[in-house]
Amino acid sequence: MSPVFMLIVAYSFNALADEVNQLWLLLWVYNMALKVPTYTDVVAAARRLKGHARVTPLVRHGLLDKISGLNLFLKDETQQKSGAFKYRGAYSRLSLLNAAERKAGVVAYSSGNHAQGVALAAKELGISVVIIMPNTAPLNKKRGTLSHGAKIVEYDPATTDRVKLAEQIAQTENRILVPPFDEKYIIAGQGTCAVEIIEQCARQGIKLDALITPIGGGGLCAGTNLAAHALSPNTKVYGGEPVDYDDHARSLRSGKRETNAPAPLSLCDALMAPAPGKITFQINEKYLRGVFAVTDDECLLAMALAKQTLDITLEPGGAIALAAALSRPKALKPGTNVAVILSGGNVDEEITRLAEALDC
Repeated sequence: MSPVFMLIVAYSFNALADEVNQLWLLLWVYNMALKVPTYTDVVAAARRLKGHARVTPLVRHGLLDKISGLNLFLKDETQQKSGAFKYRGAYSRLSLLNAAERKAGVVAYSSGNHAQGVALAAKELGISVVIIMPNTAPLNKKRGTLSHGAKIVEYDPATTDRVKLAEQIAQTENRILVPPFDEKYIIAGQGTCAVEIIEQCARQGIKLDALITPIGGGGLCAGTNLAAHALSPNTKVYGGEPVDYDDHARSLRSGKRETNAPAPLSLCDALMAPAPGKITFQINEKYLRGVFAVTDDECLLAMALAKQTLDITLEPGGAIALAAALSRPKALKPGTNVAVILSGGNVDEEITRLAEALDC
């Protein structure tokens, strides 16, 4: 049943209700049709992930604090299974499949980290998986995906719509489609990362003033917003996105989902979604306090500093939230407590060499 049809039905049955109640009901029905998650879903995802996902460490370094002017608390998701936070959402979704769905298998589309997360979760659960990957995807991520037993179908992003291709395979092979970010249980799984951050800070007696996440399609950011609003409502959530892929910043300004114009490829391959998700924007529009635009060079510098100070290897997209913090954005007051999600470390050697060449 489509969201539009459900809206019409709801409106018809409440034609005599007062205007406020109608609007509330229409919004509720629309959210139900979209399957927008709540913090309760994040809690449920945490239960499913217990004993499967790793509780990753929160780390610090004085030099990074000095450069940023902030008290930085870095969530190292490079130590998560598959080397990125994406495993959380993938396992959260796949673990809910029934026996018939698991037997049928799944199909997903991704430039790399979601691909590896889904492939690993599928292997652990005994599920067949096909991954749609662009022919421009980093070689390291392709190898990681194949290592978990997935079948890769490559496509040319300049000529092929990855979503339509995945939908075609799902229909032809009767597989379950597992999108990278715009799905209730995916978002809920990603939100467990922020739950851990807030709980880890609380055990140290730290009250977070802000939290910065990478933002591509918006799944991690949406899950983070759900967790922060419930557990630490005074913590402001911000996103970091590539300068040429600033759809979230523009969407927040316009109040509607904006699409990126064709642009040169970013080193942040995981953050080049064409537009915010329908579900993720429903959440992020309400809670997200702002988005910082970050250049590839700033990401490379953040990668180099993370390696030199903490011996953490980041990919460009995984370093973007740290890069945003190091740029001293005016929205973040000096001396405040800011958590940063280091979202992934699956990087090709050539990109690593670019970062290592910087003189920090």
